[in-house]
Amino acid sequence: MKRKLALFLAVCLCICAPLSAQDMEAPGAGLGGIVIDSSTAGDPATFNPLIGGDTASSAVYSWLYPSIIGVSPYTGLEEPNLAGAMASGWEYDESGTVLTVHLRDDISWNDGTPVTSADYMWAVEATRSGQIDSPRAGIFETMADGTPAGGKIVSIEAPDDYTVVVTFSEADCISFSDVNDVTPVPAHIFTELYGDDYAAMNDNPRDIPTVSFGAFKDVEFAAGERISLLADQAYPDALLGFVSPSELVTLQVADENVATERFIGGEFSILAVPATRQEEFRTDEKLLEFPRYEFTGNGFTFFSMNHANPDNPQPGFDEDGNLIPQEPHPVLGDVLVRQAISHAVDIDALIEGIRDGNGVKVATHTIPTSWVYNADLQYEYNPELAMEKLAQAGWIDHDDNPDTARICQDCLFAREVDESYNGSELTLDLHVPAGSEVGEQMGLFFQAEMNKVGFAAVFEAIDWGSAFLPELTGQTFDMNMLGWSLGLPVDPDISPFYYPEVDVPGSGFNFVSYYNAELIELNNQARVVPGCDTEARAELYGRVQEILFNDMPYFFMYVSESMTAVLPGTENWNPTPYSRTYSMDAWVSPAVAMP
Repeated sequence: MKRKLALFLAVCLCICAPLSAQDMEAPGAGLGGIVIDSSTAGDPATFNPLIGGDTASSAVYSWLYPSIIGVSPYTGLEEPNLAGAMASGWEYDESGTVLTVHLRDDISWNDGTPVTSADYMWAVEATRSGQIDSPRAGIFETMADGTPAGGKIVSIEAPDDYTVVVTFSEADCISFSDVNDVTPVPAHIFTELYGDDYAAMNDNPRDIPTVSFGAFKDVEFAAGERISLLADQAYPDALLGFVSPSELVTLQVADENVATERFIGGEFSILAVPATRQEEFRTDEKLLEFPRYEFTGNGFTFFSMNHANPDNPQPGFDEDGNLIPQEPHPVLGDVLVRQAISHAVDIDALIEGIRDGNGVKVATHTIPTSWVYNADLQYEYNPELAMEKLAQAGWIDHDDNPDTARICQDCLFAREVDESYNGSELTLDLHVPAGSEVGEQMGLFFQAEMNKVGFAAVFEAIDWGSAFLPELTGQTFDMNMLGWSLGLPVDPDISPFYYPEVDVPGSGFNFVSYYNAELIELNNQARVVPGCDTEARAELYGRVQEILFNDMPYFFMYVSESMTAVLPGTENWNPTPYSRTYSMDAWVSPAVAMP
């Protein structure tokens, strides 16, 4: 995924002053208490960063492996010599197509083996092999067997232990970030475990790493209950020269309100405060003592809208790199239906009523803090127009009864796929991950709004790991709600999400099977603007936004007005616009001991 965060200006409020490492103190290595967090995301699918893609997994393995290039928690920009990263510097050649990355020579895995270019190269070869389920393969121009992958990276080489050379197919304004998509792993361990049989990683995704690099190590996993990591005093980049907490524990909880109440009771160290509880933390005298940090989120929440038939998922390309025509979704394959839904749902009411006003409405992937944001692109709540568009799409009100669903009369699917589909009801399944009260309320709200204009929408909250994620990536869903929390709202490039190269059932991020040739051409042009001129790029990205607004691969909903809080007495918490936890290795946490 893209992690480039350039030009993002976060709107933040923190009731504590920023700290430098010199300002921080702690009683000693492993004496800073246990940091206890909560999660409603379900169990991680893997502890392996080369095959992982879900939030629960990345929350674990992000502590266990370095990145090749660091991103500053203060600026959101890639910078050299950052904690937890390998790069000490880099430069391009005159053509702008060859990037040379110089690596630090002062860091080691926790078994004492130096971290070198071999660790990055092993991960590169595995990702490019085509043997593993990795959504990151799209950064390469071709796979190892020559299959087109659609990316700009032609080759990655390591001339010595502390140099990596990346060659791009052309000078590119954003491909620098692609280098960071591949996470280095300890090559000496992974070679021993897998050799060049990279596919073996898919067979045991929850293999526990025995060697790592980070503030914490030694995963202990109890399905459905907890994940524990012990402090790693071998970590060379600790802010204080040692890791203060003794352990990092994440406990599974049923929902956000349970997490909030247990946090208030002192059981959890940190809380992403739900939207419905934020005002309480601002006004309740008993909660004012909790340090908090408020910020406009760098991401957005949306309902993905499957464009292709969920009974017949197809990749974007065949084995020869030819575009595969997608059989349309029986309902959502018609843009008129997707646009009708945009007029049927009152997002302003959703934000005000369900999120207590803690959200900013958006209608594309760019957000109000983005350098290319277009405030004029907004969905219009207009149920009458929604019904008109449904009628135009061939979904008719056959009995003048608002309580019954419309039926297909020469709708798109009946015309193009199956004539016998005529007479079918206008029905869709709406799914959200279980465990979030706000998410479930939003799903019910969508269901009610859509059914007012003639849908027979069915809502269900389903388990993330066993149901939601498999049907999402497997492309067997209708409408599923989730959020991106990535570099995308800052870097407006859309290639990781809407290109046919990443339309891969089972692993790709274009799980809605969206394709628009003009959008791809404009996006490609924006990547290679001479000198990366901001104004020229912004004009191209503006047109990209207009296409997304009209085509609706997602029902873009809102950007969160977010809040993070920690327990009173927490020491060395130093939240920034780009990370609320980067200083965790220095924390002194007063969370109560677990039973």
